Amino acid sequence: MKFTITRSIFSKALNDVSRAISTKTTIPILTGLKLDLTEQGLVLTGSNADISIEATLDVNSEQNDLQIESTGSIVLQAKFFGDIVRNLPEKTMTLEVKDGFQTVITSGASEFNINGLDANNYPHLPEIDAEDALTVPASVLQQLINQTVIAVSNQESRPILTGVHLVIDSGKLIAVATDSHRLAQRTLALPEAGDAHYDVIIPGKSLTELSRTLTDDIQNVEIRFAENQVLFIAGRNAFYSRLLEGNYPDTSRLIPTTSSTTAQFTAPVLLASIQRASLMSHESSNNVVRLALDPASQTATLFGNSPDVGNVEEQLTFTSLAGEALDISFNPDYMKDALQGVGPATIELAFTAPLRPFTMVPTEDRDQFIQLITPVRTFS
Repeated sequence: MKFTITRSIFSKALNDVSRAISTKTTIPILTGLKLDLTEQGLVLTGSNADISIEATLDVNSEQNDLQIESTGSIVLQAKFFGDIVRNLPEKTMTLEVKDGFQTVITSGASEFNINGLDANNYPHLPEIDAEDALTVPASVLQQLINQTVIAVSNQESRPILTGVHLVIDSGKLIAVATDSHRLAQRTLALPEAGDAHYDVIIPGKSLTELSRTLTDDIQNVEIRFAENQVLFIAGRNAFYSRLLEGNYPDTSRLIPTTSSTTAQFTAPVLLASIQRASLMSHESSNNVVRLALDPASQTATLFGNSPDVGNVEEQLTFTSLAGEALDISFNPDYMKDALQGVGPATIELAFTAPLRPFTMVPTEDRDQFIQLITPVRTFS
């Protein structure tokens, strides 16, 4: 096995697949990077058993400048090999596997000799049929991920809640995540899905890593489902993730359909106010801010308090305020995450009671995105 390639291109592909490689694994060979060289090109593979990423460098791409002398496969220790590639002196690099699994990496006057492993011992990735594949714009998928993974649980005591529940039915995709304190739901129209039906739970950590690989030059992402795996094909990368087993709780009944108080704010303005209030709440053991709404006097006031440090009080600027007077307390970090997910939009907060969950939706496309936050009981 021997090839020469543009080092920056190789390094970018190496960085992509390295997202799936962990130094902590019960399968030692998975700490390595698999290189598979065929007449068609070079495939780099990284895996931690939960997610796997393949990056393909086509021999016909002028940008790659991939020159193949002989084909073959090898597994190299990922972290050490990555450090070598990053520090090579020239724009191109050559990799050659000699006797056994001895691997020689050269660039300019620099030459490294490292030991490789037999690629035949590397776990095989599943073959997932493309027959019912769906295509989603990469920017929309990335937005959907960022708006929902914020609500996944990090408590392994309820592993099903560490994932995002994805349902595709009747030409729509609905993604929901909840950690029992907050909920995020995003809906997309997928007319091309036709009568396809899928009901899967994808680990939040997998989706976070997928989002990081969706760069601006990727236009669309192809999604394929198998019995216990999902495959996302984005540009030259193939991203595999295992699916979580079990039944996701019915979250539709948690979302209120009526409200007694509503308030509309410009999201960035409210976010800045919440951030200021949380400067105080973060110094307190309970991390809570209080919001007082009085439609009669048309005032909205935000309070942050830390007994040891001090307090803050701020009059909020809103675009509308209606209904009954309300005084409610909540975790400001949940609200900040929710507001960051909507960008510069105008949002509406809808409340039913001081101790009942409240909703946040963008005033435009309100049926496409909703956040639900559970208030905090405080004692005066």
